[in-house]
Amino acid sequence: MNPRRPTRQIHVGSVAVGGGAPVTVQSMTTTKTADVDGTLAQIYALSGAGADIVRCTCNEEEAAEGLARIVPRSPVPLIADIHFQYKLALAAIEAGVAGLRLNPGNIRKADHIRTVAREAKDRGLPIRIGVNAGSLDPVLYERFGGATPEALVASATHELALFEEVGFTDVKISVKASSVPLMIDAYRLLADTVDHPLHLGVTEAGPPPNGLIKSTAGIGTLLAEGIGDTIRFSLTADPVEEARAGRKLLEALGLRDRKGLDLIACPSCGRAEVDVIRVAKEAEAALADRNIPLQVAVMGCVVNGPGEAREADLGIAAGRGKGHLFVRGHVVRVVPEAQMVDALVEEAERIMADGIEARLASADAGAEAEAEATRAALLGAQGDDANDDAVRIARIRDLAG
Repeated sequence: MNPRRPTRQIHVGSVAVGGGAPVTVQSMTTTKTADVDGTLAQIYALSGAGADIVRCTCNEEEAAEGLARIVPRSPVPLIADIHFQYKLALAAIEAGVAGLRLNPGNIRKADHIRTVAREAKDRGLPIRIGVNAGSLDPVLYERFGGATPEALVASATHELALFEEVGFTDVKISVKASSVPLMIDAYRLLADTVDHPLHLGVTEAGPPPNGLIKSTAGIGTLLAEGIGDTIRFSLTADPVEEARAGRKLLEALGLRDRKGLDLIACPSCGRAEVDVIRVAKEAEAALADRNIPLQVAVMGCVVNGPGEAREADLGIAAGRGKGHLFVRGHVVRVVPEAQMVDALVEEAERIMADGIEARLASADAGAEAEAEATRAALLGAQGDDANDDAVRIARIRDLAG
């Protein structure tokens, strides 16, 4: 992980973006904004899944009126998404939103852009310049010979210059594309061009799993390089999946503290004493909605399981019809195989209540010894060198000698 790129800091409501603040997760509602109750329900679901900021469309007068009713009841700051009609940006500001998103490819009259920037400046609201490769200004498309990184950055800096004409600098910028390489190159160029905070995303990424893969490849690459201050997974799916995926990515990269479950599992092999895929899925389903911020491991055998997953807060390994529950690599309890998932849930809740050190101190007598005996028996049956490494190494030495 490279050091975070230094940027200016802006505030979307109470949420800081850039300037060393934690990378934030965004998503967008799919409801009609005029449907106040439906939109609020989705905003609350997004907040619960990890979204720090939520964007709502403001595409008509009824949507702006809906925002006026939604804003004071929202658990997170709201951004109004504006296309084509600059007057709807003014209406959204009046409705009380915490920020705007403007697409330079859709609102092109300089006077309209300056008018919105002046009003945002007077109200202390930030604006995201949201460049999209699919809606690039035809003039720029022609000048640069397509939606190139240079064209996307030129679109952003042109809009930024209009903002600066009226003294407005409370800005974050995105240069999204559906092509991952194009998106990465555009953001790298933008990061070298401006010091404003950047909003990362692969636009039109599509449905999972492909959309998740493309978004993770693009956003994750840039975050690892230290580029990016707020992110959105643009999936063709329930937006709750976007928020959850964004949060998980930040946790996986160590950019946010773990908020929920992190389940790891071995890929299984011939030594596995249990259906690892089934047990892992059952464990994930049983633990996912409990908001337990632990790393939990499901391992297929006791030969290597507790050792390989020794850094996990909690785990279970199967052996000879039993589940060996371990905490930070130490076996604390042995249960029948049929009770493995239930026991994992019990142990997770126990750790959350009492702490890891307390659970280690109260490990079941004989659990560690029983696990070691099972491990020794399996090694005896399979051999210490189940993969014939010693024979292979001897042949390698003969060939290379």
